[in-house]
Amino acid sequence: MMYSANLGFLWTDRALPDAIRSARAAGFDAVECHWPYDTLASGVKAALEETGLSMLGLNTVRGKAGESGLSALPGREAEARAAIDQAIDYAVSIDAKAIHVMAGFSEGQTAEATFLENLAYARKQCPEDITLLIEPLNRHDAPGYFLKTTGQAADLIGQLNLPGVKIMFDCYHVGRTEGDIVTRFLALMPVIGHVQFASVPDRSAPDQGEVNFDFVFRRIAAAGWSRPLGAEYKPGGDTDATLGWMQTFSAV
Repeated sequence: MMYSANLGFLWTDRALPDAIRSARAAGFDAVECHWPYDTLASGVKAALEETGLSMLGLNTVRGKAGESGLSALPGREAEARAAIDQAIDYAVSIDAKAIHVMAGFSEGQTAEATFLENLAYARKQCPEDITLLIEPLNRHDAPGYFLKTTGQAADLIGQLNLPGVKIMFDCYHVGRTEGDIVTRFLALMPVIGHVQFASVPDRSAPDQGEVNFDFVFRRIAAAGWSRPLGAEYKPGGDTDATLGWMQTFSAV
């Protein structure tokens, strides 16, 4: 099994290019991030080329203070599409493999229609080799977020019926809201574009908490998943001091 360092949480004490270098030094196989837009793409690209790591994905911007995405917000289509364009431009500049299109806090049929329309816009504008991801967030951390469950996300992907739109399957969010992580992963694997993980319920390193990630990772590998899994956890201090799990799970 290969692992990707999510630099939205790991090595946040340093600039993004230096965080990429730190991930390489720690033995990660790839990196991903949240919102890299305050860092020049040229610096990120240089660090990726220097280390030989791929940037697996980035997010569209949150929006205003307190928001968590724009694409399912009726009446905010112009802002949502500007955010999508921004993400595409940056992703192309650094050869990122995926864009997480953040939905935002909303609900109802109008919100659903808005989200589907914005996803269709994103798919039309986005190069074919970049995957679009949508991610359900758990009700404890993000109450009121439009995407609540993996089932809802899969249904929307079915309605959209466009290639290259997949689920960001975050074991942490699934564990907090739905449970039964392995069974849900196996059922949804054809529409999953990326997998992330963190301990449940405190979102720390995966060798903590109530979920046996040694078991989860083994089952994911046995199912034929060969792409890096994203370490999106909060280290609560020095990132390097939390990386013992990489050795613990090295036999997966």
